Amino acid sequence: MLKKATSMLVAEEVERKRARQSTLDERVPPLKLTGMALEQLQELCKDLIRKSDEADDARYDMDVKVKKNDTEIQALAAKVYDLKGAKKPTLKRVKKPKTEDVVVPEVSSKADFKINLKTHKKAEEKKEEVTDWRKNVEAMSGMEGRKKLFDASGN
Repeated sequence: MLKKATSMLVAEEVERKRARQSTLDERVPPLKLTGMALEQLQELCKDLIRKSDEADDARYDMDVKVKKNDTEIQALAAKVYDLKGAKKPTLKRVKKPKTEDVVVPEVSSKADFKINLKTHKKAEEKKEEVTDWRKNVEAMSGMEGRKKLFDASGN
């Protein structure tokens, strides 16, 4: 399989070079400078400069379009990232140790480096029990049970 893949890659490369050469031969015919007068050579040079400028303008326009598309792609990727809800975690501030407390680890011992690192444990989040809201409607009606007073006076 590998031999076949390498042979296919080589054949593809040869085909690409042949196509490039044929395209160049089509677009840029060989110059025939022998037997031309000075005025004809000057006109030829002006024509070549004009074509070169046109090609440079087209290249510049394409570069601008590519940069614009890249910025649009990045903006859309950021929007997609935000819509997914994945947000970057907030970083916590770590205090620098005082110069007196600084311990210089030995260069040869790599295990000591891990020992001197501070460890931070995440505070466990308090989880509230999820209860049925309908059970506590009267208790949560607010304003010290005004709903009970309203119900009592309406009967």
